[in-house]
Amino acid sequence: MAGGSWSCPHEVDGLCSKVNNLPCDPGMKGCVLAGRYFFFNDDKKNERLRAKREREAAAEPSVGDGVDE
Repeated sequence: MAGGSWSCPHEVDGLCSKVNNLPCDPGMKGCVLAGRYFFFNDDKKNERLRAKREREAAAEPSVGDGVDE
């Protein structure tokens, strides 16, 4: 039984079959995880997620802005 680990279906022998067979680096540009998850070890990988969250926050109407509910 596996000990709770996860493996990417696009990783084949350490290479990413989705991103031009480059060495697998979860969260790299083109990775299915990029912009969807927070990475503790690399701030550059988190830029896309932060930008996405800022856009979502800006698009949501704030309470008391005159929008009828």
